[in-house]
Amino acid sequence: MTTPAIRTYGGVSAADRRADRRARLLAAARTTWGESGIGAVTVRGVCKTAGLTDRYFYEHFVNREELLVAVADEIRDHLLATLVQAGVSAAGPAEEKLRAALRAFLETLADDRHLHRIVASDPGEIPALVQRRHDVLGLIADLVVAHAPVALGVTPDPAWLRRAAVFVTGGVNQLIEGWLDDSVELTAAELAAECAHLCISVIGTPAPAAD
Repeated sequence: MTTPAIRTYGGVSAADRRADRRARLLAAARTTWGESGIGAVTVRGVCKTAGLTDRYFYEHFVNREELLVAVADEIRDHLLATLVQAGVSAAGPAEEKLRAALRAFLETLADDRHLHRIVASDPGEIPALVQRRHDVLGLIADLVVAHAPVALGVTPDPAWLRRAAVFVTGGVNQLIEGWLDDSVELTAAELAAECAHLCISVIGTPAPAAD
């Protein structure tokens, strides 16, 4: 049986052209969201900015909500990679590594006004975005559970460690949300240091003995 030839146009394969169109739609949505807010992101507007017709939009996304989720996923992956890479690269004890990771995360948000606005957006009108934010917090809590015992040289009760991880993850998230809306008046470095200290204080403390 003969394998069908991959069609090319101008030296670019169909798969590469398709990937390029998807990237252009994502970039257009991200720019619009970052400049004008989530409400400004529409199918027609994104297609106009990307220089594509509706036909190509629906080649990749079922609707506007799916596009917004794809943008959020792209940003999530970028920010988590920044967080992990900075933490792994930093020298010193666990608190210094966590401080470096959080500082890199916060400074990435502070340095990109589009990213800042997107992350600070209220996702209430899009249930899938609300679920994504919940899932991200669970993912970070999983990372805490996986790495805290080795980083701190402790062997806590697994159930207590999970609760502590959820506690610190939720608390740090609240502080970051306050920082994003300017109700927490600290620099990125100051907030990173405080959050790291609070996290280590909780995770590094033995679970209280039962009565």
